[in-house]
Amino acid sequence: MTDPVTAPEPAEHHTIDTSVPHSARIWNYWLGGKDNYPVDEEAGDAYTAVFPGIVTIARSSRAFLRRNITYLVSEAGIRQFLDVGTGLPTAQNTHEVAQGIAPEARIVYVDNDPMVLAHARALLYSTREGATAYIDADVTDPDRILAEASKTLDLDRPTGLILSNILGHVADLDQARSIVSRLMDALPSGSYLSVNDGSRGIDPVFEQAQDAYNSSGAVPYNLRTVDEITAFFDGLELIEPGVVSVTRWRPEPGTPTPEIVAEHGGLARKP
Repeated sequence: MTDPVTAPEPAEHHTIDTSVPHSARIWNYWLGGKDNYPVDEEAGDAYTAVFPGIVTIARSSRAFLRRNITYLVSEAGIRQFLDVGTGLPTAQNTHEVAQGIAPEARIVYVDNDPMVLAHARALLYSTREGATAYIDADVTDPDRILAEASKTLDLDRPTGLILSNILGHVADLDQARSIVSRLMDALPSGSYLSVNDGSRGIDPVFEQAQDAYNSSGAVPYNLRTVDEITAFFDGLELIEPGVVSVTRWRPEPGTPTPEIVAEHGGLARKP
């Protein structure tokens, strides 16, 4: 196990390319963050000019993740999380939500973006009782992720695996499913999988904007059908209401029925 704050690996070999828009920085811009460059704002504004609803999707995705984590800590008793593809620090990060309920929670973040690495110290602020660590690794290298995560997490204990808006960056669906299977296979019974991604077949304007973004020079993000997103949970026990638009996953009691957005996700338990 590590100390509550674990330093990231040295970052001297990384460079930040500010000439090409990057999805993590654009997402940060849509969420109202400041960790982005003019090229990211331009790409983000060009996207919203075609599809203003992307800001709603981004913020609804973050709210979905918060509700997932709240359920996992408060109702499922999960005390450790592996958050792969975490992106740049924004409001209500996984460790802030989890440790706000259970200060002893332990969280490992995984990303391979140099700007995220540069901001890792802000992301690594943990409670004294818990721990938060950062791994510089790619989602396509699950073996490295698991090996490094085991230095902070006890992978013999139930763990919450978070894959929020990351699997869309894996173009091949079979490879994406293989990554999920490899990670979940390493976790014990009682662990949970949380996945949400942009969905195809819901909003043609969103799809038009995303296809244009993918051809802009930024790292492509592939929308998937609801059935394809649901397939990531094969062999697991989906928590009600299953795979739904992220706005419809256990909305706060007393709120009006939320609109359906083209971002679907779910939470499932490993039997």
